[in-house]
Amino acid sequence: MVHSVWSQTARVKGIVLDEQDKPVEGVNVSFQDKHTKTNENGYYLLTIPSKVKSNLRFTHLSLKTAVIGLELKPNEDYEFNLILKSNAEQLGEVVVSNNNKKRVEGITTISPKAIRLIPGANPGVENILKSLPGVNANNELSTQYAVRGGNYDENLVYVNEIEVYRPFLIRSGQQEGLSFTNTDLVQNVDFSSGGFQAKYGDKLSSVLDISYRKPTKFGATLEASFLGANLSMDNVSKNQKWSAITGVRYRDNSLLVKSQETQTNFKPRFADVQMYVTFTPNAKWQFGILGNISQNKYDYTPVSRQTNFGTLQEPIALLVQYEGQEKDRYTTVFGALKSMYKINEDHNLKLITSVYHTIEQEYFDIEGFYRLGEVNSNLGDANFGNVDFSRGIGSQLTHARNDLDALIANVEIKGNHRKKENQIDWGFKYTRESIRDRIREYEVIDSAGFSLNPPKIVPENDQPYTSYTGPLVPYTSVRAFNYTNINRFSAYVQWNRRFVWKGMDVFTNAGVRAQQWSVQDANISGVNQLTVSPRAQLAIKPNWKKDMLFRISGGWYHQPPFYRELRDSLGIVQPNVKAQQSVHFVLGHDFSFKMWNRPFKLVSELYYKDMTQVNPYTIDNVRIRYQAKNNAEAFAEGIDMRLNGEFVPGTESWLSFGYMKTEENIDHKGFIARPTDQRLKFGVLFQDYVPNIPALKMYLNLVYNTGLPGGSPSYANPYEYQSRLRDYRRADVGFSYVFTDRARAKEKDNWLRHFRELALGFEIFNMFNNQNSITNTWVRDVYSKTQYGIPNYLTTRVFSAKLTIKL
Repeated sequence: MVHSVWSQTARVKGIVLDEQDKPVEGVNVSFQDKHTKTNENGYYLLTIPSKVKSNLRFTHLSLKTAVIGLELKPNEDYEFNLILKSNAEQLGEVVVSNNNKKRVEGITTISPKAIRLIPGANPGVENILKSLPGVNANNELSTQYAVRGGNYDENLVYVNEIEVYRPFLIRSGQQEGLSFTNTDLVQNVDFSSGGFQAKYGDKLSSVLDISYRKPTKFGATLEASFLGANLSMDNVSKNQKWSAITGVRYRDNSLLVKSQETQTNFKPRFADVQMYVTFTPNAKWQFGILGNISQNKYDYTPVSRQTNFGTLQEPIALLVQYEGQEKDRYTTVFGALKSMYKINEDHNLKLITSVYHTIEQEYFDIEGFYRLGEVNSNLGDANFGNVDFSRGIGSQLTHARNDLDALIANVEIKGNHRKKENQIDWGFKYTRESIRDRIREYEVIDSAGFSLNPPKIVPENDQPYTSYTGPLVPYTSVRAFNYTNINRFSAYVQWNRRFVWKGMDVFTNAGVRAQQWSVQDANISGVNQLTVSPRAQLAIKPNWKKDMLFRISGGWYHQPPFYRELRDSLGIVQPNVKAQQSVHFVLGHDFSFKMWNRPFKLVSELYYKDMTQVNPYTIDNVRIRYQAKNNAEAFAEGIDMRLNGEFVPGTESWLSFGYMKTEENIDHKGFIARPTDQRLKFGVLFQDYVPNIPALKMYLNLVYNTGLPGGSPSYANPYEYQSRLRDYRRADVGFSYVFTDRARAKEKDNWLRHFRELALGFEIFNMFNNQNSITNTWVRDVYSKTQYGIPNYLTTRVFSAKLTIKL
């Protein structure tokens, strides 16, 4: 049999990046009459005739065209990766590049490099988010964040389109350890703080959409510091069909938590292993497997504490001696399979399955003996600074035996279809949640030898003036066992279109999503419930000399209750809790301009959220306790502004400002501040280097937030306690010397040529040693009946060193 030249083929493939090393989607790749497009990871694969010399052409509307001559042998696999440069002549055209697509959708894109370099007590994606406007967090030990008046449970997080979860029983930031996202594996980070599209899930506040990279060659990164170590590896098979990225992390927060006022024998240890494997058998199919195993061990043995507070005229000190310990364990296993089928250039299908399993244990018995005293403030006295007189003594015993076992399984199918200027996205998802939860916890308080009954007990306990003859009961007590199953069905469909109207570039998006769910508990079953959420976006880029874009977005957003929202203050599941509802209105403006002949962008957004069927809650550190009732209405309004650009040539920095007001009306008693009502926010993320020594770099992360309502006793009526915690002020700074990286030439006889990057850094956390607090400890003076709220301070100034090696 005789074969013609055209019957023999070869394959060319690779990844297309822009000048910021980010993948470019939608690049047209052509060889004679053969053509394809890059996917969202910048990846392309094209089968071409062998033994034919012709041009391989890369074209994109917003980037310069690239052309290479190519002639391949039969059955040859050739890899060609390239970086497309910006095309200055195309700036006024309709731009459909990945970055500009996110711009019209109101999405903030964060550089993975900045995430890895910017210092923080808990470095990572969440550390950077806290510097953005509208994002509030007052605890450097926690990875939790609140967005535009929402709480920590109102944020969606995706990794490669797979929804990820966090532990259930966490009650303080120092218990959290590692977040799910491994920054060493990240390719793209996108964040939306409101008005997001229907393709994203059912939460009220924000979306964090993270993509892990697909490696093209072997690589390894090692990072070690006084707080732990990270190791990541990139591997690719010879035929380029298989690739894998693996990350191993270990963290020990002892350096941070031992800087707090409570002296402890503390061993907070956290570790995880994460892997993302891709398999591309041909141009039609691609498979991805994401796996994660993590274990957090929290062994806490408090010894003593002294906190000084009060005024200069009346200084007071709280002295506590502790006995007992706390042992917590959080073990999580997560696995997901994602398969993608490319029907043709304009039609794609995806199937995503995932399983999340967490086993959590929270055991503690801690007794504290406290003394509330007056501090000697006489500078000339030998006892200056010591407690001269005790005005209150007592003890507190806390006990818990809490266990939780949760299994969450998801199956989702998604489709994407393009026709000329139109695009249709749709999806259908089934989720099964199975939770076993045992709660056994109580608190006993003794004040001056008198056991305190619960604050709402009848008859009133008026000791020591009146003898009390009622039963002795704990001050607080929660005992419950829940065996809960939740079945959820959700679906969405949305339509996108880009076109030119009267000389203006216009982007439109309209969609709707729906969710139906039911809750079955061991004792009672809930009714079937349904929500429907229409959403829309409109962006207009006028044909002006100045590069401006106007955007409006909004719609109905529902948050069907997750397990924690179903559990009331007594630990009992209420299966008929309704979905919280919020109507979003967001008006945005982007202005891109040149200053000092360098690029800058000013992004401004006005927003208003009208919320109904609100489930009220209290926040203690990072633990949220819901009433499991839809007995409130609320609103949030504000403005966010961010100026980012090259304040220093070649580096990105930004300044953020936010004003926000959020209030709620519980049981028609009137509007009061919500627990997340943080009025003002200032953030600075700044990168710099020494002009004569560019390898010496500096990174600054500065945040100022006004105080939150809170610090009141957990049992308190919020209408009676509306005091605020002190303002949160924190600055973290890092210095790094890069001995070698890709940007520096390497001599052949230089031993540094073996490293892609070698850097040594020095970090100062809480540089100005500000005293920030997240909660109060309430102590009662039995004689004066006065209750004192003593601040629980967070970490003080801490120094650390870091070594980074990339191969």
